[in-house]
Amino acid sequence: MGQKINPLGLRLGTTQSHHSLWFAQRKKYFEGLQEDKKIIDCIKNYVQKNLRLSSDVEGITRIEIQKRLDLIQVIIYMGFPKLLIEDKPRKLEELQMNVQKELNCMNQKLNIAITRIGNPYGHPNILAEFIAEQLKNLVSFRKAMKKAIELTEQVDTKGNQIQIAGRIDGKEITRVEWI
Repeated sequence: MGQKINPLGLRLGTTQSHHSLWFAQRKKYFEGLQEDKKIIDCIKNYVQKNLRLSSDVEGITRIEIQKRLDLIQVIIYMGFPKLLIEDKPRKLEELQMNVQKELNCMNQKLNIAITRIGNPYGHPNILAEFIAEQLKNLVSFRKAMKKAIELTEQVDTKGNQIQIAGRIDGKEITRVEWI
């Protein structure tokens, strides 16, 4: 087997930027990583908990964290921000309070901003969530894949390739399907 590396590592600095922007001494670096993980998990859990009421995909593409001495700024890039923007002040404050409780940070201010991305179905994370939601609702895998291709064609993407693997349609043998 060859050595596998994260494709994001090849693209950093050229076509993509880091998702966390902060600096820490060598002994405190691990604490900073744990703090980032807590922030991301808390946000995703909050969005999933509030999404149970509605049947949409969550649509979070990435979460950017910028840390300074007295401020932690979190930018959430969402394809469908209506979940948090409908009652914007109340839901955003509730999310902010949940993250602050999780972090126990009294000396740093937490600022959460939500940015809507254009063409949400052009982003692979949102498309994968859409297909997974369709499969959970017992839609045929071919219909789900074709619907995903239709959605990406509406966004004017240059091309796409979809692969579903596993026990498709409840069969006993695993297989891989491409479109």
